[in-house]
Amino acid sequence: MELWFAAVLGLVQGLTEFLPISSTAHLRLVPTLLGQQDPGAAFSAVIQLGTLLAVVVYFAKDLFVDIPKAMWRAPRSSKGRLPWYIGLGTVPIVVFGLSLKKFITGDARSLWVIAVALMVVGLLMLWADKKGRRSRGLESITLKDALWVGIAQTMALIPGASRSGSTIMAALFLGFKRADAARFSFLLGIPAILGAGILEIPDALANVGSGAGLALTVGIGTSFISGYASIAWLIKFLGENSLKGFVGYRVVVGVTILALVAMNVVPAL
Repeated sequence: MELWFAAVLGLVQGLTEFLPISSTAHLRLVPTLLGQQDPGAAFSAVIQLGTLLAVVVYFAKDLFVDIPKAMWRAPRSSKGRLPWYIGLGTVPIVVFGLSLKKFITGDARSLWVIAVALMVVGLLMLWADKKGRRSRGLESITLKDALWVGIAQTMALIPGASRSGSTIMAALFLGFKRADAARFSFLLGIPAILGAGILEIPDALANVGSGAGLALTVGIGTSFISGYASIAWLIKFLGENSLKGFVGYRVVVGVTILALVAMNVVPAL
């Protein structure tokens, strides 16, 4: 893999991991449009480690100061229980991810699947954005909330669904404010992204071939930079704006993909 292409994939991964528009869909489509070989699901999972680092750096105060302090001083508070909630919310995606790995990395990467998932989840996001009360802050989160958002996170196993889109959507249905929904979505993603990235390193190195280590390093580096910028921008944006723009984008991309595949401009798989 040429380093410029690894850098492009990392840039795309970082931007689309946190914006609710599906990183998998874009990482599946971009190589085709650039005339490059699809690096596969394993490569995508590993360069997510850069976006994981972006989350950790952005939320460093929460992760290393505020939450540990709350766990010590007020273990029964919502912030003191947050790590347990994140752990519980991660269980569904671990169970389904391991069970469906072959399908997720194979047939599910069809552009037909991706296009439909982009549009369907996009419309569900629009519904959640309109119906949600948007009155709750992250301090009001409960065990039940974490479980429901965790179950919604399993939708991200379908390429095109979007992990952030699915979890933000679920949190909105539960009545959370948009920015708080995004914050919990990003924190909930830490274990899932870490686990997937570590597990897929051997396959990523094998699939990319010569220079794989350097290509992965470049991809991880660029995904960290773009991922950090994406987090900062989205949280600020959702404090004052709706998800309508993202929904419109998802529908347009989904329809475009269907048209390109139907006209045999790009292969479905």
